[in-house]
Amino acid sequence: MTTLTTEPLTAADRCDRCGAQAYVRVVLPVGELLFCGHHSREHAPAYADIATYIQDETDRLLAEHGAH
Repeated sequence: MTTLTTEPLTAADRCDRCGAQAYVRVVLPVGELLFCGHHSREHAPAYADIATYIQDETDRLLAEHGAH
């Protein structure tokens, strides 16, 4: 049995699509992808069925940046 341990995402973690701060980690059978909130929503249909784990910290966006 393998235990998955994922660290919280930090400001150093960047979206693989645009380089913004990543708030979502998508673990795939052969690696992982990091996404900002925008790109995680845009690409969710593509990764939802193949991801082995999705670490979603987008709730931090409101806490850190407030509503605009």
